[in-house]
Amino acid sequence: PLEPYALSHKTTTYIMTSTASTRNTTSLAPESSPALLLEPDACTDVVVHPLVVLAILDHHTRRQEPEGRVIGTLLGRRDGNKIEITNCFAVPHAERGEEVAIGKDFNKQMLGLHMRANNSATGGPQKDGEVVVGWYASASPNLQLIADTSSLIHEFYASESEDGDPIHLVADTTLLTDTLTVQAFQSSPVQLQGEPLGILFHEVQLRMLSSEAEAICLGELSKEQTMTTSATRSADATTALQVSMETLRDFLQEASKYVDDVVDGNKDCSSTDVVMVGRQLADALAVVPRIRPAVFDQMFDDSLQDLLMVTYLSNITKTQLAIAEKLNATLGQTPPTKS
Repeated sequence: PLEPYALSHKTTTYIMTSTASTRNTTSLAPESSPALLLEPDACTDVVVHPLVVLAILDHHTRRQEPEGRVIGTLLGRRDGNKIEITNCFAVPHAERGEEVAIGKDFNKQMLGLHMRANNSATGGPQKDGEVVVGWYASASPNLQLIADTSSLIHEFYASESEDGDPIHLVADTTLLTDTLTVQAFQSSPVQLQGEPLGILFHEVQLRMLSSEAEAICLGELSKEQTMTTSATRSADATTALQVSMETLRDFLQEASKYVDDVVDGNKDCSSTDVVMVGRQLADALAVVPRIRPAVFDQMFDDSLQDLLMVTYLSNITKTQLAIAEKLNATLGQTPPTKS
């Protein structure tokens, strides 16, 4: 159930953005005065992983059309003035005029499940140290990156985050240009003569960081899709596997030749480069598990049998669904019999 987040006096929203090329600051807020007080910026660098952006786009794609924009919770780590966003999950909400309803119970349950899934087996703290660092939203239907109700949602996440200073990540899903724009904002309260006036959203530096696994996935996604048939895709996958195995064989032969040269005395063992390469080879070999050939063959056969079983069950399910659809279509077209 969605719980309404009460409307407060901090509904006035100002936006301050900065152009990355000139670093000039343009403010849409009223002109400053000696009585206008802004708190200093605490975060200077925001790092986001591609997984987060893909999750936001997936959430936006699966939304109901009348919903407009979507929101969710950002998880990550904070290190001084740097915030790294590594994960996120969707949160249901509804916006009606100047009122906002947020699924607070849903957010609490999802956060609890995430904590349980990432806790160590000994019951200690999270392995990756992920905590709530902010919230995300897609662009509003009226093409605004920061909606008037964003201040209310921001207050809610200020109470959910540990430091009370959440980051607001906005993905421009309107795609009016050929690029996908993702911006990060941080808020500062605006006070006039000691009275709260509103919230100032100002853009902070944002950069993308990909792990090794994410970089591989992005590389595969960005490849041109020229394959049209399953046979072509299978042949291409076989070719890629063959090229990968040949490259691995060449690397092993080169490493073996290097070790033989060191053993035969063709290379100076006291050289720093030789010592460094030797340690890297030792670390690489230590990662490879020592499995007897018979045990490896048994493990491979078991995995292959499991894969074939899953494929067989999948084909049976597809066949049953196709038969059910045809039966339903046939029975639906059969005229009723007269009694």
